Amino acid sequence: QAQVVESGGGLVQAGGSLRLACSAPGRTSVLYTMTWFRQPPGKSHEFVSGYSHSGGKTLYADSVKGRFTISRDFGKNTVYLQMNRLEPEDAAVYFCAARDGPVIATSPSSYFYWGEGTQVTVTT
Repeated sequence: QAQVVESGGGLVQAGGSLRLACSAPGRTSVLYTMTWFRQPPGKSHEFVSGYSHSGGKTLYADSVKGRFTISRDFGKNTVYLQMNRLEPEDAAVYFCAARDGPVIATSPSSYFYWGEGTQVTVTT
């Protein structure tokens, strides 16, 4: 069973920045596509951004394009989400998820391994 652990959430003013990190220990984790989802209060999980294990392919939700950047350090089995120009609408619990294979699926049901989430709060 893969273990996925997020870190880096917190409280930030609108317009500020945060960086989230997600680690997936284990030698096979380099074969995972790793993706960030978020769950705002009272809503279901939303796709944010993903990083395929193959070819450096990335994908972003329209709502975060140009503000968020996903990156990956394969040597550390860690994926990062740099979030800039945060808006109150970005406030949510952010989850990291991993799946086997190269496809960046946008549906939460496609992911088998999940972290416990990290809270991001954006104040005005």
